Formats: sequence, structure tokens, C-alpha cells
Amino acid sequence: MQIQPYDAEQLDAVIRLSLRAWEPVFDSIQKAMNVDVYRIFYPEHWRVSQQKAVEDVCVAEDTNVWVAIEAGFLVGFVAVKLNSEDSMGEIYMVAVDPDYQGRGIGSALIELALDWMRNAGISIAMVETGGDPGHAPARHTYEKAGFGLFPVARYFKKL
Repeated sequence: MQIQPYDAEQLDAVIRLSLRAWEPVFDSIQKAMNVDVYRIFYPEHWRVSQQKAVEDVCVAEDTNVWVAIEAGFLVGFVAVKLNSEDSMGEIYMVAVDPDYQGRGIGSALIELALDWMRNAGISIAMVETGGDPGHAPARHTYEKAGFGLFPVARYFKKL
């Protein structure tokens, strides 16, 4: 497996693997969230908003993106944002194709991102994920990489 900088020609492959990787996550979110709030968050379908989010991240000037390639196939990606004022870097998005999960690809992408942050002079790394069951594999990967949980309570109410 090789990790290399993202190229715009890889956008469709990044979107496809992201939607496949996040399908169980969004199923879990839908079950965990109030149905009316969920519909407001995703009025068309979660795939529509997530495709746009991935497209936006891949072209954002303030974001660095790398992809994992195995046997000629794009199997994962990570997007990182830096905030030099706070000396904090954020792993903004990370996904691994479901057929390749559990092989250390996510961990390798995270380690590359952390090394890149250190080399940029960043002091703190942050990653955010959900507390629902669908995000359990992501939480495990982040904890394995040494991230510590900062409990946050976020409440939603439809108006």
C-alpha cells in the first residue's frame, strides 16, 4: 500500500469509497437521532450532502488530502486542516473502502497526517467523530493512534 498526495482525477474514486465506507455510519446516525432532526440535516439524502462535503474538502485551499493506493486501487483517503493560530491540526475526514478495512490503512493515513502536522510545527492534533455505534470502528482507530477523548454533549431539537 502506498500513500500519496491527492490528485483531482481521483475525485470520483474518493467519493465512491467514502459513500461506501460511511453507509453503515449514517444508518447508525439515523437510528440514534430524532427522525425530524435527521430529515432537516439530510433533506434529500445523506449521500447528497456527503458527496458535496467530500468534493468541497478535496478542492479546499486550506486542506491537504492524501490517498491510499493498493494494487492500483484507491482504497482510502485522509483530509487535514491546519490552524496555525491555535497550533492545532484537524483530521477533517478519513475513510477506508469497506473491502479494505481492518488492514491498517486508516491507521497509516492517520499516522501520515500526524507526522505532517508535526513537521508543520503543529502542537495539537484533533479528530472528531460520533458517539453512536456506527462510529465505534473510527473511535477505536483514533484511540489506537493515541487520541484522548474529550467528552462533548451536543443536543438537537427541531423547531
